[in-house]
Amino acid sequence: MPTVTVDGTDLRYEVEGREGRPAVAFVPDVGVGPWLWGWQAPALANHYRTLVYAQRGTGRSDNTGPYSVGRLAADLEAVLADAGVERVHLVGAGLGGMVALRYAREYGRARSLSLFGAAASGDRVDAEALAVLHPDDPTRLRESLSLAFTDRYLSEAGVLDDVVGWRREEDAVGEALAGHREAALGFEAQALHEVERPALVCHGVDDSVVPAGAGQDLAAALPRGRFEAVEGKRFCFVEHAAAVTDAVDGFLDRHSDAA
Repeated sequence: MPTVTVDGTDLRYEVEGREGRPAVAFVPDVGVGPWLWGWQAPALANHYRTLVYAQRGTGRSDNTGPYSVGRLAADLEAVLADAGVERVHLVGAGLGGMVALRYAREYGRARSLSLFGAAASGDRVDAEALAVLHPDDPTRLRESLSLAFTDRYLSEAGVLDDVVGWRREEDAVGEALAGHREAALGFEAQALHEVERPALVCHGVDDSVVPAGAGQDLAAALPRGRFEAVEGKRFCFVEHAAAVTDAVDGFLDRHSDAA
């Protein structure tokens, strides 16, 4: 697994797909490991060069702090540079969407944004719901998923146990988890009118962590933003992976000339 060192912190990433194809990088939500992209990334690797990495504090990357959206955006830049990615389509969920927004303003590689459950301000994030979804106590991971998925999805054979296992193995804990939460809650997007890249904003209609209205407002504030409502909760893009991936694939295809 390739590794890049940023200020003494090792960040690990994986690249799939063929050289020469447009690149797509995936940036996960608060404290979530690379497992989150186990649906979109493999599907899109058929047409694109995909990059999935573990943000600091998650997966096999180091957990060195402090944490902020600006620092996480700088980490993303280091990963992309190390992977030789000159231009990239960014897919970000929650905090990852905030990182993508900051990255698009401060760095030159981004060509489009696909944002899931994102908000332009940490004020739109329900801090209590966020703490329930990403609990300090790992024994509460199972019950926390009621905010991520509908009951119907959780009742499907194997889904609940698999996700709990992945979270135990890869998600942030302790100071790293607290740092991720604080980064999201303290975020404030600036000058969204300057983010002129095409943006697809998808949001679960029953998201209790960030209300769907925050996604609508974000899309409206972006010069080339488009909002798409998705049935479900926080991780609706996993629950409805096929439909969401098709929407992202079509969006990327329309804007592949930008890459």
